This record gives sequence, structure tokens and C-alpha cells, in this order.
Amino acid sequence: MKPIRVVVADDQELVRAGFGMILDAQPDIEVVAEAADGAEAIEAVRVHAPDVLLLDVRMPVMDGLEAARRVCAEYPGTRVIMLTTFDADDYVFDALYAGASGFLLKDVRRDDLAHGVRMVASGEALLAPSVTRRLIGEFAARRPGGVERAVRPPSRLLEQLTARERETLRLLARGLSNAEIAAELVVSEHTVKTHVSNVLAKLGLRDRVHAVVFAYEAGAVVAGED
Repeated sequence: MKPIRVVVADDQELVRAGFGMILDAQPDIEVVAEAADGAEAIEAVRVHAPDVLLLDVRMPVMDGLEAARRVCAEYPGTRVIMLTTFDADDYVFDALYAGASGFLLKDVRRDDLAHGVRMVASGEALLAPSVTRRLIGEFAARRPGGVERAVRPPSRLLEQLTARERETLRLLARGLSNAEIAAELVVSEHTVKTHVSNVLAKLGLRDRVHAVVFAYEAGAVVAGED
């Protein structure tokens, strides 16, 4: 199998080098480039077409959130993991709305870093279901109407989904895992994975975190409902 190609973008050289060494030591991961600011990160993505971009939030010239917006819009084949030293909800909210598929603190353990890259490269989102529910619920409550979002999804898009797919989306938005959704719907996990894949494909979404965002913005669920 081809290795997962990664670009590491951080304005601190030691951080870039450290993350690069950790990831390059993995047999299935290859660091193809480094960048010191958001503009360099975008150029590295253009040249190297990585599978995953590790992107610091705070950088000179262009910050990570703006770089994430541009990369996600212009290079959809590259998934973005945001890096920061700040465990602040606003950064997570903004990163999700920029199009990021994951969020890690810089003091992440090396095994968790490599695992996170693999998860995001495979199409999963790097947020635990319980964290997803809290973050998106708070976001929807604090920023009604999808402020800052480039495209606000019309609720009519939900009409493309079957009844079972709409129910799957609602359960995703509640922060349930595939196993929990399977138990709720009394179906197999394989069937749930199929429903989730169909939801993402029909709505043009990148992963399950963005499906949760869509669900709140389109009115499929309301923040705080059970």
C-alpha cells in the first residue's frame, strides 16, 4: 500500500522537525514537505498533493484557519488536522467551519499523533463522539444561522435522504458512534457504515463531523435536544 503523504506546517522549526520525525518513523506515513506559515502550507499542498496537512492555528503571513479554508476549498483531496497549544472551543469551532477534519493539541502523544493521521486519511473525523456532540451543540447555540460558513446548506437537501438515512444523520448529530447507532436502529454496524457513507455522498460532505455541522445548520436537529 502507498504511504500516507503528510505536510507539516508550523512556524516553530523544532515543532515541525519533531512531528516530522515521529511521523516519518511510521512505516505507513511519509512527510513530503514542511511549511513555516499558511501561505507556504498552501503552496506545499499544491506541489505535493498530500493526503493530510498538519496545520498550526497561529502562524505569521497567513494563519492556519485561513490556510485551512483555502486548502479545503481548493484541494479537497487533502484532509486537514489543526494543531494548537490552546484547548479553546473557539479554535475548534473555527477549525471545523474552515473545513478541518481533526483537531489536536501540540502536546499529543506520538502514538496518538500517528493514529490521528491514519484516522483522518481514512476519511474519519478526529473527534470523539462525545466531544463532537458537545462542540457542535455549543456552536449551534452560540452561532445560530451558521455565521462565517461559506455555504449555508438548504434544508431541502435533506429530501435526498431516505428515512433511514435521515435517522442516521440525526443520531450522528447526537454524537453516537456507529456501534451505538446500530443498537438504536437494531441493525448491524456494517449497515450503519453504509448509511453513513450514503449520507456523506448525497450531501457532499467530507466526514461525520461535517455531517453533524450540516445537521444543525439544515435544521435536522436542534442544539440541546436528546
